[in-house]
Amino acid sequence: MKLAFLLDDTALSGQTRALLIYADALIERGDRVRIVTTGAPVTWRSSRAEWVYVDAFVQYDSADDDRVVVMSDTRLPLVVDEELFQPRTVREHEPLRILLCGSWHVERHGIADGYGAVAHARWFHQKVDLIRVSPWAPSREEPLEAVQEFHVGLTTAEMTRLMRSCDVLIAPNRREDDFPLPAAEGLATGLACVMTAIPLFGSFDQRRDYALFAPEDNAVELGERLIELVSNWDLRERLRTRGREVAEQWRVERAVEKLLQK
Repeated sequence: MKLAFLLDDTALSGQTRALLIYADALIERGDRVRIVTTGAPVTWRSSRAEWVYVDAFVQYDSADDDRVVVMSDTRLPLVVDEELFQPRTVREHEPLRILLCGSWHVERHGIADGYGAVAHARWFHQKVDLIRVSPWAPSREEPLEAVQEFHVGLTTAEMTRLMRSCDVLIAPNRREDDFPLPAAEGLATGLACVMTAIPLFGSFDQRRDYALFAPEDNAVELGERLIELVSNWDLRERLRTRGREVAEQWRVERAVEKLLQK
């Protein structure tokens, strides 16, 4: 099959990351994949796709394609890089490393609530290190004094290494966020997760026993779940095991089958 994906922006994002994973998997199957873009060359991830750079999509001749996918109109199924599924021996840090991913500027990421949850846990004497990741430089409004590490614009390989260096993921996303890839990656990596009770997170599995959940837009309740998690080693171990079971649905082979059925 000859596929073309029309991508208007190549900046680091969950959707673009997923597209590049799918492109490589489709090429591995023997398909021809072109990514037609009005954006700049991607530097944060390697890709085996054929790239076509245009000023406007009307310049692209799709006569040779079997299928053209307009990314601005398409929500890809979640997919996780295979490297994140690699077995690891969990050796927890002291204090625990809490990972918070997303841009402060994007309200649907709920980053302010993530900060609030960590502050709440610390108020009740929980010692944790906060590890922040964002595609952009930190906002002046962010409480950076609460952060032990701040990482900006990581490549895929760097993000994989960072995730595997953490112990817990906090996902404060709001229901408007329809592609919170870091939460799926956290489960696949084997991080114990605290999430907001948004419908998308709840849809990961019928049994909602793979994470601890708190109402969205509620930093205090999110912090309470974080306290519960960081103070209970057995609970963290159970969530890590269950989370990786749930994440099996996002392995590349399974996700590609879903993509081709769309």
